[in-house]
Amino acid sequence: MNTKYKDLIEQTFEFPQEEFNTNRGDLYFHGIDLKELVNQYGTPLKFTYLPKISENIIKAKKWFNKAMKKHNYRGDYNYSYCTKSSHFKYVLDEALKNDIHIETSSAFDIDIVRSLKREGKLTDKSYVLCNGFKRDQYITNIAELIEGGHKNCIPIIDNYEELNLLLDETRSKLNIGIRIASEEEPKFEFYTSRLGVGYKNIVSFYEKEIADNPQVDLKMLHFFINTGIRDNAYYWNELTKCLKVYVNLKKVCSTLNSLNIGGGFPIKNSLAFDYDYQYMIDEIINQIKTACDEANVDTPDIFTEFGSFTVGESGGAIFEVLYQKKQNDREKWNMINSSFITTLPDSWAINKRFIMLPINKWNRTYERVLLGGLTCDSDDYYNSEQHVNAIYLPVYEKDSPLYIGFFNTGAYQESIGGFGGLQHCLIPHPKHILIQKNQNGEITSQLFKEQQKSEELLSILGYENE
Repeated sequence: MNTKYKDLIEQTFEFPQEEFNTNRGDLYFHGIDLKELVNQYGTPLKFTYLPKISENIIKAKKWFNKAMKKHNYRGDYNYSYCTKSSHFKYVLDEALKNDIHIETSSAFDIDIVRSLKREGKLTDKSYVLCNGFKRDQYITNIAELIEGGHKNCIPIIDNYEELNLLLDETRSKLNIGIRIASEEEPKFEFYTSRLGVGYKNIVSFYEKEIADNPQVDLKMLHFFINTGIRDNAYYWNELTKCLKVYVNLKKVCSTLNSLNIGGGFPIKNSLAFDYDYQYMIDEIINQIKTACDEANVDTPDIFTEFGSFTVGESGGAIFEVLYQKKQNDREKWNMINSSFITTLPDSWAINKRFIMLPINKWNRTYERVLLGGLTCDSDDYYNSEQHVNAIYLPVYEKDSPLYIGFFNTGAYQESIGGFGGLQHCLIPHPKHILIQKNQNGEITSQLFKEQQKSEELLSILGYENE
């Protein structure tokens, strides 16, 4: 009878997988012995496996280049990283090794761009695509970047006033984009995105505000779907509407040469994850080319802004099961030594599910459990997996620690969780480890940030250190 946890996984999924395998009952992630990582650094801990960032960028470039060659597509592909997914320097340093560009969303982002330029990691040839609703300091910082000679800084116009605000700040030539306000899925509480200019108004906006202004060239049309790039009727319908706008705009605007199809590539959230990236890219490229050919206009250069796809699969978190509480005849609560609300806020705020696997004891029997966090908040729990409405883990043993890992957590969790700041119930943020490969291909690790100390939190709260 197959009663081991490893048996459960192997009979439910194709396992081992590209990034996961086991050895003597312990889990390995991209060849990293996670139990050894726990022995070295303790728990709770978060980690970032930096080579995965470059790996995903390289994959996307190959997919797009292959699709463009297949369809004889005339135009370049430009990979951009949207910094809001993770602003950490180690992320940008790794991503920029791969000849990519940057998408920003706020004033302080431009300060990051300046820092990267001082280090020579970004140049004036690098595209800086400035998205988001822009006011005051953001407008000023964009104008200063352009005044400083960064001609490939392209502010994406979000509303009718932003262009004039930019023109008030600079006399330099402006290369701009316009964002389309896409319609949301029917399940949303509103019909149209708050971001961008409506489909029907873009051509008239160009003709009225841009066409006769020698200081401004419209270079880019920006298209973004909140639910991501998915093979469903909603996405293809919105892309079709976007392409109609592009060809109509191109007919009256000779400077328009780029289409930004945004971001939203999904990342692996289950061992059963199945997404054909190459097929989706092939179809997108084919539809863009077909629409342009039918309208007899040149095909545009393609830009993407991948955030979660760039950095999400590089991150993970490891906790220890401290104790098991049996609250009734069937519910077993495994209490972890951290908090889901503070360390994985998306699991609490939007019910997002990550890949969850035990780090050790794969050769032991398993049981159904619930996972609870340390805060005194009834919402601090994790009760299901992406593929099934249950959690199964090796049986808890009081005298033999069980460690569990959450994987592909590298996007947004630190920013939303307020890294380095206050945490709910003053639960400290875990230590953070950076993992990379040296020139010989050997895996190395280093401590990026220690676990928060009481003094740090008390200082933020205004208490004097005693």
